[in-house]
This record gives sequence, C-alpha cells and structure tokens, in this order.
Amino acid sequence: MQAKQRITILGSTGSIGQSTLDVMARHPGQFAVHALTASSQVDLMLAQCVQFKPEVVVMVQEAAGRLLADKLKSEGLNIPVRWGAAALDEVASAPEVDAVMAAIVGAAGLSPCLAAARAGKRLLLANKEALVVGGEVFLAAVREGGAVLLPIDSEHSAIFQSLPEDPSTWQRRVHKIILTASGGPFRARDPISLKDVTPEQACAHPNWVMGRKISVDSATMMNKALEVIEARYLFGLEPDQLEVVIHPQSVIHSMVQYKDHSVVAQLGTPDMRVPIAYGLSWPERMVSGAGALDFHSLAAMTFESMEDHGHPARFPGLKLAWATLKGLPGSCAVLNAANEIAVAAFLNREIRFDQIHDVNEATLNAVASVRPENLDDLLSLDRLSRDAALKLVTRWR
Repeated sequence: MQAKQRITILGSTGSIGQSTLDVMARHPGQFAVHALTASSQVDLMLAQCVQFKPEVVVMVQEAAGRLLADKLKSEGLNIPVRWGAAALDEVASAPEVDAVMAAIVGAAGLSPCLAAARAGKRLLLANKEALVVGGEVFLAAVREGGAVLLPIDSEHSAIFQSLPEDPSTWQRRVHKIILTASGGPFRARDPISLKDVTPEQACAHPNWVMGRKISVDSATMMNKALEVIEARYLFGLEPDQLEVVIHPQSVIHSMVQYKDHSVVAQLGTPDMRVPIAYGLSWPERMVSGAGALDFHSLAAMTFESMEDHGHPARFPGLKLAWATLKGLPGSCAVLNAANEIAVAAFLNREIRFDQIHDVNEATLNAVASVRPENLDDLLSLDRLSRDAALKLVTRWR
C-alpha cells in the first residue's frame, strides 16, 4: 500500500491554503498534513488543527502562537506550536516532508521557499514573489537541492500544462507565452476616475475569490506584471517572448504559441483547486472539487489587447515588468517591495488607488539596481526598497 504524501502548507489560513486543505480532504488516503503555518489567524488555525491534526503548527507572531497553544490544550489536542521565521524554514525543510505548498503572500515567503528548495522538496509555488524577489538565487537553490518546482498560480500552471514535458526543448519549440488577464473590476472604467476607487471596490474581483492584497494587485494589473516576471524565471524565455492579453471570462488561463504558430491552451472554471490538485498529484490527475466546464452553456469568449480602450492608462504598472526584466535582477525585488508597501498603504486609506503606481515607479527610480548573490543580499535590498517606498507614502499622505 502506497504511503501517504506528507505535506507542509505555508500560509494555510489564506485562500490558497484553505483550498489546498479542501483538495487534500477529498483524498484522505493519499495525503497527511505535517505542518500548517499562518501569521496571526488563531481561530481559523484552531479549526484546521481540529480537522486535520497536523504534527506541528507554526505561527509567525509569538502572541498568536502562545494563544493558539492554550486553545489547543483546552481542546485536548497535543499539537506542538512554534513561532517565528526560523520555524517556518524548519517545517519547510523537515526530512519527513514530501511536498511544500508555498502560499505565504509577499516577500515573507522567500526564506521558507529557499529552505524547501535546498532540501530537495516538491515545491508547489503559489507565492510568485519567491521568484520575483529571489530570481536566480532561488533557481540556483532549486537546482542545487534537486527540488521539483511546480507552479500553482492558475496562469503558470496553465502554461506548464501546455508546454512539452522536456524543458530542454522549450526554447527551440516555443515562439511565445501568452498570459491571460481578466482585467479585474476596473477593466472598462474611465482611468481618470480611478483616483476615487475605494479598497472595497478594488477587492471585489469579478471572477476569482482571493485575498485583499492579491485582489488589489489584480485591480491595478500589478499581479500580471509580477506573473510576467515569474514566467520569465520559470520557463527560461526572453522578456519579448512574454505577452499579456485581456480575457474577461477567465476560462482560458494562459496559452503557449509554438514556432509553427499553433497554440495550446489550458481551459477550466476559475477555481484554484484545479491547479492545486494538479500540483499535488503531478504527473497524474485527481478530483479537485471544482465544477466542470460546460461548453453548452459557456458564454462567448472575448479577448482585448492591452493597447485597446485606454488600458495602458488604466494599468500603467504592467509595463514595469518588462522594464525591470531589462535591468539588473535586483530591480524585480525593488518593484515587489514597493508594491507591497503601496498596496498596504492603499488598503489603510493612506494613499489613493492611482498612487500605487506612482509609489512603485518612484521607488524603482530611487533605489539603485544591484545583482543579489544570496538571501542576505535579497533581504537587504528588500528592506532598502521598503524604506524608500514608505518615505514616498509618508510624503503623499
């Protein structure tokens, strides 16, 4: 009888983490939870512990960890609770772990992703920032550790499923990769009116259920800029081989155009359980819990160029992806750090929606590009960029 895969979920209380647990619960004979991690959501983590009985739990915040430990004892659960960044690295690289779902949002997920990569784990990457910030440093850790890197973002999973199995043929056979974007809630909105957008409006995505930060990134199209950067590192193509097209229905999740100009695409309902199930079962397939795509009732599928209908004015941040890819690798880390600060400031109502791009662009101009060699270099550049972005936010409040 085949042993269960033992899984660590980094960020189990977020939308990706919860969807991962939902998929695993449908296959109790195949998976067991080694570790669950979160930042501060004690009550939700408690409920997950009651249901899935992890061997260990990590809370980033010490106060949350101590509170969770008390609540677990009151429930009669003898599950050890740890806290802090070092504990994240340890549960990501534990010898008994087979696979790690990396679902921590932002640069905070970089260190445990690197730890999992160096330990040779099957790494299910839902944290795009690990590649955006880590770049070649992260890929070197994957190679040196012998890790298996599987993309979980719906777009990158779609690309991965549409590419040949042998990565050595990609450069020879592929003409370009086409990432699709829904356009978010403001696809048809007058760009001049975007200064009046509220956090509630920006978080109301028309197709996907996501966390607040990712929802804002979708509304600004910065998520697509980060995905372009991630695709560059994941698939090893040149920046001019990456294209974005708006597809409001979110049925085609991305496409690969080959040298003969034939196109292979992956379609499905907009449900993150599909790429999660594929990552967990790869190279096989298993039931995800998502609904089937019904072609008989499917609405018309439409596509729009990013140059149509004022999209460049509505989504100016998208072009920063190609600008940073043309610079030194550290430029991508600067952009990510600035965007995290800017989005947080917008959600706290400290800056306007349209000022998110202003913060990102000004930070890129303020922080000198470098070529990071290791994690310390990356973290130092991240701190420097955040400080620069915070100064800009303070100035514009």
